[in-house]
Amino acid sequence: MQDEVAPYLCAETTAQIPIPRNPLEQVIGQDEAAKVCKIAAAHHRHVLLVGPPGTGKSMLAQATAYCLPRPRTQVSVLHNPENPERPVADLQDADGVAREKRLTASLEGKIFDPREVPSFVSERLGYRCRRCGRLSRPAEPSCPSCGFDKYAQGESPFGDLIFQYPSADMRNFRLHATRQLDDGREEIIVYERAGDFIRVMDQSALEKLDEMKKRVPRKVIVPLARNNFITATGASETELLGDVRHDPYGGHSQIGQHPYSRVVPGAIHEAHEGVLFIDEISALHGIQRFLLTAMQEKKYPIVGKNPQSSGASVRVDGVPCDFILIAASNISDLHSILPPLRSRVIGNGYEVLLQTHMPNTGANRQKLAQFIAQEIRKDGKIPHATAGAVEMLVGEAARRAKRLDDADDALTLRLRELSGVIRLAGDLAVVERAELVDEGMVQRAIRQGRNIEEQLSERYGSVWNAGKSELMAKEQRTDHKEIS
Repeated sequence: MQDEVAPYLCAETTAQIPIPRNPLEQVIGQDEAAKVCKIAAAHHRHVLLVGPPGTGKSMLAQATAYCLPRPRTQVSVLHNPENPERPVADLQDADGVAREKRLTASLEGKIFDPREVPSFVSERLGYRCRRCGRLSRPAEPSCPSCGFDKYAQGESPFGDLIFQYPSADMRNFRLHATRQLDDGREEIIVYERAGDFIRVMDQSALEKLDEMKKRVPRKVIVPLARNNFITATGASETELLGDVRHDPYGGHSQIGQHPYSRVVPGAIHEAHEGVLFIDEISALHGIQRFLLTAMQEKKYPIVGKNPQSSGASVRVDGVPCDFILIAASNISDLHSILPPLRSRVIGNGYEVLLQTHMPNTGANRQKLAQFIAQEIRKDGKIPHATAGAVEMLVGEAARRAKRLDDADDALTLRLRELSGVIRLAGDLAVVERAELVDEGMVQRAIRQGRNIEEQLSERYGSVWNAGKSELMAKEQRTDHKEIS
């Protein structure tokens, strides 16, 4: 088979092995599952991935999200003046979000240096000293050059004997003035502090600001620019379905927070137009029925989950949650998945049994070499491996396929454990300050990376013998104490 080994051995190190940009092409040995996930992304289908740990379920889910287009809508919660405890869900498309951003940017006005505005403006806002004309930060009450109180009401010969509190209007962060236009009309100009600079807003900006204030207050809970891959593995009911935060003042209109501002989205809402990945879905138990409702309706209300909280009476109906569910399960846990949930997946998606090994061919050995290069680059802290080290790791994959799955002439696809060997060999190279991972480091990593059951079997012959030996030692210690 030496001629079949050549394709990946032609590279002297893993640094020379190309890595595909598409994450689906980075998944090794699960070609059928990768095709299904690509179809699911194109046609918005759900997927249940079944297989032992370490066979690439989470990687397939992330790759599916990579194939989706960017989210097109933003979800907000609007204040409801007529019934504050019933906020309203609102959707904005990309054009609407862009218009709002442009409007917000136009309200920021223009930024000027304090030297570029009229002297009386910089004096009233606390930038310029009225005695010496020097500029300083408005937070400094006295001029650092002459010591004059920048906020004093006026000069007095008894100023050093009589302390005068600065007037409220002299401490203002904003100043209104007027200016003459070319056509003879006057318009209002607003100057306000902006750190070390002064922001200037003209009549047009002020009118837009008034228009913005008249709009219904809102809180964006699912922004347009977001990650379209959401993980909800082991999530609680609150994390999955959302909640309304508690307000100790009960949402009082004067001292509390409005209910709309306390709404928190769940993972099903954050995954809108994206992928919701749930590993070990059987661990959700009773929450699965809520997930089924969200999949059916493609919208789910956000309500307060704690009956003792002020948010318990708050409810936002119709919050969108149109996501692709990619769930993962071990074979032994299939019975714990709610049958209607599996029916929903089968009726609008696919169930895929993942492979645990692949044939030991030259093409597949080359894919495994690609996987080794991927893991080294993902880690980012370990050096690349030599061709000999890659060949030894491929041999270890063949041995594991035989030991774990009783598969002859095959390569294992339980790649998480093999990834641990790669990183352990890389750590040995870092400790020894080696430029590359060689065969010796891989050999030591294979030995040191054995799980505890393998170590017990080597020392005692079997795990059962190890337990028996420990029990006998315990009985001997007990007998010794009784004799003493």
